[in-house]
Amino acid sequence: MSTVKKGDKIRVEYEGFLEDGTVFDSSTSKGSPLEFEVGSGVLFKKFEEAFIGMNIGEEKEVIIYPEDAYGEHKPEFLREISRDFFPSDQDIQPGMFFMMVMQDGRKIPVKISSISGDAVTIDLNHPLAGKTLIFKVKVIEIVT
Repeated sequence: MSTVKKGDKIRVEYEGFLEDGTVFDSSTSKGSPLEFEVGSGVLFKKFEEAFIGMNIGEEKEVIIYPEDAYGEHKPEFLREISRDFFPSDQDIQPGMFFMMVMQDGRKIPVKISSISGDAVTIDLNHPLAGKTLIFKVKVIEIVT
């Protein structure tokens, strides 16, 4: 039986949960298994390393803590902007996400934390910052 080792290209099925059971990502929702090279650094290091030693068809649960994923939630990433930043006909509410275009053209998801008069507090942290990520994974194939 083939065992996954560093440098192997593998195909895996996965489902990612938060501690409260909320599913935040899955290979099923993407329509196909995830394919990557183990140890390439394309994904979280702890996620990639979890597959080393697994066999085709084997399943397990992988827990990745914030410091090994999107980091801790940083209060310094909260910013106050003017309500004028948003279209006047847009009904904005705390908890809503919008895409913010950075100076270099990248788009990042930004959460509205609170609204007070004309001041809107936005959260520039990654939506999963500060969260422990739990993955149920299964090795489908070692690609040769």
